[in-house]
Amino acid sequence: MKPLNGIKVIDLTHMLAGPYAGMVIADLGAEVVKVEPLAPGEMTRGLLQSDPNYSFKNFGAYFLTLNRNKKSVSLDLKSDEGLHIFHDLVKSADVVLNNFSAGVVKKLKIDFESLKHVNPRIITCSITGFGETGPHSSRPAYDQIVQAYSGGMSVTGPDAATPTRAGIPIGDLGSGLYSVIGILSALLSREQTNKGQHIDMSLLDVQISLLTYMATMQTLSNIDPEPIGNAHFVHVPYNSFTTQNGFVVIAVITDAFWEALLGVVNVDSLRDSKFSKSVDRLKHQEFIESELNKILSTKPSEFWIQALNDAKVPCGPINTFSQALTDEQVIHRNMVVEVEHPDGGKVKMPGNPVKLSYTNEDSYTPPPHLGTNTKEILREWAGYDENKIQALIDKGIVQSID
Repeated sequence: MKPLNGIKVIDLTHMLAGPYAGMVIADLGAEVVKVEPLAPGEMTRGLLQSDPNYSFKNFGAYFLTLNRNKKSVSLDLKSDEGLHIFHDLVKSADVVLNNFSAGVVKKLKIDFESLKHVNPRIITCSITGFGETGPHSSRPAYDQIVQAYSGGMSVTGPDAATPTRAGIPIGDLGSGLYSVIGILSALLSREQTNKGQHIDMSLLDVQISLLTYMATMQTLSNIDPEPIGNAHFVHVPYNSFTTQNGFVVIAVITDAFWEALLGVVNVDSLRDSKFSKSVDRLKHQEFIESELNKILSTKPSEFWIQALNDAKVPCGPINTFSQALTDEQVIHRNMVVEVEHPDGGKVKMPGNPVKLSYTNEDSYTPPPHLGTNTKEILREWAGYDENKIQALIDKGIVQSID
């Protein structure tokens, strides 16, 4: 059993933020139905579709990953009859998730104000770049736009002259995760009030939230922070270092860790008492890091990681993806899983990080072909009979594959 078994979600999303939210909810057991346009369907179906490295049987990496555990209904939502079908599906649904541009859902008559008359318990979640209110609500935005706009890029990178986006699309992924939090909160609230509600999720809002204590530091001091690469503005040594065959990260945040580090590297120049306290080490950061790089570069990463772990010094290798995805801890936690393709074969991808002690079933169904579940969902959610479904297929209102 999975924790969200019985929850029905209509997923109208595309690209990354919305599909990622839908994937998380589907992994947790909700029945997530992608309601897609008629062929060619949701736009990521074609993304990397023919790339020799990043596709498998005409499914690109985006679609393979983000649409596991989902079902597909193909529907002409812009037609009057298609809208009527959608409303019939909403009657059985718990959540409608979208990441259209602001204003699109209202134009399509699938916004919360429209859908609550169809189903008073419906929960809607719209993910937009700047939110649905405010002076910039109509502006388009993508991951890197909000990383830049929020200030996050100004503290990322080696120095102030080289603002750098995060290597993973944290703007999209963060918004997807916060959308899941919002949906789960609304579902819990509905248990108490018996009413649905709307969630207005903004990529920019999420990025501002993720500034956390650094934003408070700025409001207290009126000082804009600048990027310091992989170093820390308080703790030393807390940085990446070069080894004989790669890189490691060492994070010394207490004086006890410092003493333990000295026992591993055994560098006389660092045993001076002026380095024994963290506040003093910060004054000599450049020297300390230079001395550490000298000794660490004499042996491979594996040697230092073992020695540092034995001494309980916080550390880690800077892994490539291939190293991370084959790491024994990652494998033990079932964080690399094999998901079947609907046409046969399997693809490895990241697993579900939510580990529950009771409802912890871990299973994955293939990402669907366009319209795979059209008949099933129209029967089970909307109560349509076979003749009605076939008539809709013949008229080109819906598409189905048998």
